[in-house]
Amino acid sequence: MKNSIIALSMITTIGLAITGCKKDDDLVDVPQPVVNEPEIITSMFLMLTDSATSTPFDTVAFRDLDGDGANAPVQWDTLRLNANTTYMMNVLLLNEIPTPADTISNEVAEEANDHQFFFNIAGVSLTHTYLDQDTNTPPLPLGLVNKIRTGAAGTGTFQVVLKHQPGIKDGQQTTGDSDVDVTFQTIIQ
Repeated sequence: MKNSIIALSMITTIGLAITGCKKDDDLVDVPQPVVNEPEIITSMFLMLTDSATSTPFDTVAFRDLDGDGANAPVQWDTLRLNANTTYMMNVLLLNEIPTPADTISNEVAEEANDHQFFFNIAGVSLTHTYLDQDTNTPPLPLGLVNKIRTGAAGTGTFQVVLKHQPGIKDGQQTTGDSDVDVTFQTIIQ
């Protein structure tokens, strides 16, 4: 009887080991959630065109080639504009860490429903108008293509903030995380 109990115990253990290790073909792999990470942006270029003549006016740059690293920006231009003038302004974003550089503006355009630029003007006579939008209902501004209009001469600042708002875009600057936040010294002459 003792041998029967040992044999039954061994058969049960082997049976459990075989069924416990057997793969269940009915189980479906659960995909990992998609993580929408903020973009790495090392460089921002504001490309300005005089709207009256359609000729390029200036390109203003901010370049911090190590991104959030310890090194200081290698280029941080002043935005210099003529008084009482309207400009078309395109924003170009790059990640210059890899070679060749990644054009982050393309990713922002593709993910327009999750991004919005905000432009904060202080101490200078300057107005801003969005010329592009996303496909949300109702559509919300994006900010890669813009129009700015200067008034009288003066000095101040022009802050450009790109907010990353995956699934929560609401047109408010306080929503989401900042992918980039650069303030340009601004002179209207």
